Amino acid sequence: MQSNKLRMAIRATAAVAVFGMAGHASAVSFDAGGWNTSIYGYASLKASYDIDENAASSTRSFNYNAINVGAAENNEPTGYFGADAFQSRIGVKTTSTEGVTFNVEGDFRGSGGGSLRLRHAYGSYNGVLAGQTWSNFTSFVGSTSTLDFDSLPGLAGYQSRTAQLRYTTGPFSFSAEQPQNSLAGGAKKDGMPALTARIEDSSGGMSYSAAVLAQQVGYDTGTTDDSTMGFATFVAGKIAVSDMITLQGTLSYTDGASSYLYRSGTASAYVDGSGDVEAISGYGGSIGAGFNIGNGRSINIGYGMVEVDLDDAVADSGGAITAGDTESVSAVMANYKWTPVKNVMMGVEYQYGMREVQNGDDGDASRLLFAAQYNF
Repeated sequence: MQSNKLRMAIRATAAVAVFGMAGHASAVSFDAGGWNTSIYGYASLKASYDIDENAASSTRSFNYNAINVGAAENNEPTGYFGADAFQSRIGVKTTSTEGVTFNVEGDFRGSGGGSLRLRHAYGSYNGVLAGQTWSNFTSFVGSTSTLDFDSLPGLAGYQSRTAQLRYTTGPFSFSAEQPQNSLAGGAKKDGMPALTARIEDSSGGMSYSAAVLAQQVGYDTGTTDDSTMGFATFVAGKIAVSDMITLQGTLSYTDGASSYLYRSGTASAYVDGSGDVEAISGYGGSIGAGFNIGNGRSINIGYGMVEVDLDDAVADSGGAITAGDTESVSAVMANYKWTPVKNVMMGVEYQYGMREVQNGDDGDASRLLFAAQYNF
């Protein structure tokens, strides 16, 4: 019985590991012509105060590339405040008596914030899903709960949504997806879908996930062309130490697939002086802990990082990648979240981010974040 309770707690925690990923528990449900239908969403406010940099993106997430490095860090701007409600969302999900599911969801983070953006639009039946939803090369099992919508660097996989055809059987899922890659020094060509395979399951007091991905990165100008294969993998896990404490973490590695190395912001490959496509490799990881202190209150702490190898790219890419390009980012965070009443969540978070470029120059930034979310 205790094992089952722990397993259910871990699954529930994983489902809402990132603050912005509220479940549908508060949805308005009704029958519509035999379809079991739910309308769900929330209104959300995010307010940030950047202590020693202007490191907030237009939608309040930590913008690591805005961190000044080297000599520029001595002249960094200070004391920036901003607030928005762009994370607010609405969705509808319906299932027929035959088991056909349809889901469409949007939020207002489009066009840099303020415009309606498509998040999910898919149908599924008997294990076959077609449409746009979370990449199969994604897992939230090992994610630490953050108020920053885009969370920590180094989480497991792409952590975003893409068009795909997926088949799921038990804990295994396989997909062909729109590839997510970029090519420095050339106009990339997508010659094949990204192919993924993932396992996600739980055993006793632990939940775990692992995945692999393969994609092609290349270009074709009509007179010259080349390509290479890119690969990526991750493992993620969460364990309930007790009813109060959970520990979680992730590890990732990519070679020619840096777009799947979460928050690296680096091209998957580059074109060298001979016209050959050369892959860029990288790795990342995160670790964190959650503490349920009762009465709808929790404390979460975490660390995440990603690093890519740009040495060869700077030397051989003909200036497409430079010594000033970001080679690594990392962050530590701590937050306090509480639920003063059902369907309402509020929290405060401290974040400390670091950035290093290829030539060794580095810098850091600190910020405070407040969030309020009203679910329905």
